Amino acid sequence: MFRKPETVGWKLIAALIAAPTLLPLTASLGSFTRLDAELWSHLSEYVLPQVLPTTLILLFGVSLGVSLLGTALAVLVTLFEFPGRRFFSWALLLPLAMPAYVLATVFVGSLDYAGGVATFLREHGVMLPELRNTFGAAIVLIAALYPYVYLVVRSSLATQGARVLEAARGMGLTPAQAVLRVALPLSAPAILGGTLLAAMETLADFGTVAAFNVDTLTSAIYKAWFALFSVDAALQLAGVLLIVVVVLLMLQNRVHAARRTTQSGPPAMRLRLAPIGAALAVLACTLVLLLCFAAPALQLVIWSARHLADVNAQLLGSATNSVLLGVIAALLIAFLAVMLGYAARRSSSRTVQWATRTATLGYALPGALLAVGLFVPMAALVRHVNEALGWSLLLQGGLVLMLLAYAVRFTAVAHAPVQAGLSRIKPSLDEAARLAGITGVAQIVRVHLPLLRPGLAAACALVFVDVMKEMPITLMTRPFGWDTLAVRIFELTSEGEWQRAALPAIAIVIAGLVPVWWLVRHLDDGIAGARDIRGSST
Repeated sequence: MFRKPETVGWKLIAALIAAPTLLPLTASLGSFTRLDAELWSHLSEYVLPQVLPTTLILLFGVSLGVSLLGTALAVLVTLFEFPGRRFFSWALLLPLAMPAYVLATVFVGSLDYAGGVATFLREHGVMLPELRNTFGAAIVLIAALYPYVYLVVRSSLATQGARVLEAARGMGLTPAQAVLRVALPLSAPAILGGTLLAAMETLADFGTVAAFNVDTLTSAIYKAWFALFSVDAALQLAGVLLIVVVVLLMLQNRVHAARRTTQSGPPAMRLRLAPIGAALAVLACTLVLLLCFAAPALQLVIWSARHLADVNAQLLGSATNSVLLGVIAALLIAFLAVMLGYAARRSSSRTVQWATRTATLGYALPGALLAVGLFVPMAALVRHVNEALGWSLLLQGGLVLMLLAYAVRFTAVAHAPVQAGLSRIKPSLDEAARLAGITGVAQIVRVHLPLLRPGLAAACALVFVDVMKEMPITLMTRPFGWDTLAVRIFELTSEGEWQRAALPAIAIVIAGLVPVWWLVRHLDDGIAGARDIRGSST
């Protein structure tokens, strides 16, 4: 019989991995205990009345848009048969490869007053309305984030399967009535779950709202820190942002509790659409794929070809920094995920369960909140270390802070595939290794790691790509002069150089195809949705 060894050490390891996640939460909320009356008066009178309503409006608009678009596409490809359905079932995930701020770069660069599309239309007497506003930002975020809902609802409908159509037939319903009265109510928890994931990404977004000149809580944190040079103001704005995040997390917990009660069934039985319906389905899927991925990707290729001369030492240096950070962060975070997963394997105590939930909470925290929330305690640590030991170079420069923020935000991303791999290793194998005298670290290295290679490879790839795409953490914590591809895009778009931003943008899109490829491979292998792939916090 398998016996768990002494678990005190693993409890401590799990708690240490989870501890950094608490630092930004404590720093943000703790800032309200030392309110500066003049500063808070400025924030409450001039900043919050502008950014808080804008943030909530953007959150509501994107949530509504992704829920409608993602659900409609999932219903089409899961419950109905039409030409090209198999292709669209995976191709509609491709927008996940293109970060919202890259899509915003193409959108603004093409449709702004001086953009190619706007100029062409103007020459033919068509004037586009002003698009650099909350509405324009919402449209781009919907285009970038609808796959979150599409993926989760598609999985929900696929697992419910024949029950949807059989129930509809039994009730004498038409296909449209079956969708509205049976399929959608059954998929409501999945729809809400995917929508909440998209809402969290919207709340964390920085690059898109910056491109559209929209002030949200995230952009306000950046401006408070780097324009007003007030860390206290940034922390207090982060505290307000944290309150919104907590509300979303509470909703998400309730949704996941509801989803756990959902029963699965046989594979979905699809109804063949009539010729007109099939043509409309193909048209709808084609337009979404064209507008949300194919056309922007083609535009990036065209712009990149025009600016090949920009492939210089600066761009190559940014690419090198992105790859270097991605590799270091991927290895570090994969190691933490293995330790966290192994702690859960060795101990079922509440301490380890709490530590696991806390450590995987970071993905729900916006990068701007993590940056400012970790900077304050890290700066205090640097000061004390410098005073006590004189190690002024040990933690300075921002790299340690940057990696710590990455670890907090992306541990959940690595934890999902690693935990899945560990769950497939039977406890009896641990006991057999122990009887053979292989224990402790040797057991992990010689027994578990070889079996975890597929999960570790997936974890490293997902973290690597997420770190390459991450903008606010890198922008706000980087050492002076340390540019990455994401930072380069921000700098170029801030100067209105939309076309020149295409080269670093297309490099990020190519990297972003890696997790999409992984998703497509596992789409029909029991993957329950975006939460398992993207490392949601619950």
